[in-house]
Amino acid sequence: MTSRLEAYRVSAYNTAKLSENKMHDDTVAKRFGFSGGLVPGVDVMAYMMHLPVKRWGRAFLERGLIEARFVKPVYDGEVANVSGEESDGILSIEVESRGQLCATGSASLPASAPSFSISEYVKTAAVNERKPVDATSYEPGKWLGTVPRAWAGEAATEYLTDVRERDPIYAREGLGHPGLLQRVMNKVLVDNAILGPWIHVGSRMQLLSAAKSGDELTARAKVTGNYEKKGHRFVELDALVVANGRTPLAHCQHIAIYQPREQAAA
Repeated sequence: MTSRLEAYRVSAYNTAKLSENKMHDDTVAKRFGFSGGLVPGVDVMAYMMHLPVKRWGRAFLERGLIEARFVKPVYDGEVANVSGEESDGILSIEVESRGQLCATGSASLPASAPSFSISEYVKTAAVNERKPVDATSYEPGKWLGTVPRAWAGEAATEYLTDVRERDPIYAREGLGHPGLLQRVMNKVLVDNAILGPWIHVGSRMQLLSAAKSGDELTARAKVTGNYEKKGHRFVELDALVVANGRTPLAHCQHIAIYQPREQAAA
């Protein structure tokens, strides 16, 4: 049986206009063929997460599985339409903006969260001194860590505002939004090298436990791929995002273009 969920409309917001990643800057993004600065992929994925949380509630935050692939940019101030259709327990999700399909994905609710041993993921600190990205920054097999980060109090509230999240479950139950775990995955890249403009292109995230507002978050990530495709340099990561140094919150697979080719503006 197939059922369609009520569509979710978001006025997209570029949270990274002032970030080190100048792919979110209008002028720089146009050098790479875009109309302006990109809304971060991790925030578009946060928009997508609204539907499975609405469908399954806290259970999804404790053990849900979500995948997302970003195919076209979402731009600041534009409306992002998030639609979902459920069939046989799989929720297919699409994001459209400006008449274009921008992201696709799926979500589901496993009967139980799979078990991951934290000891199998090497605890590693971020580099002491970041250097410009090169061939050694993300060598396959290399373990990478992150600078610990917590979103508590006003920071947690500001995050929910930034990603336009209206579900009261986070404030009501003192929970951290799973989009924060995706931000930590981005930190794996930026905490270990000085990057030029770069693009998050897709993620798979198996939630293992509900994050609590104010948890100190880190990632233990292994580089599983580093390759060139169509003039871009890609990196792939396999990681556990961990709360307070001891509780696995999510198993994440993350793909990014860390050195995109330049092209004429569209």
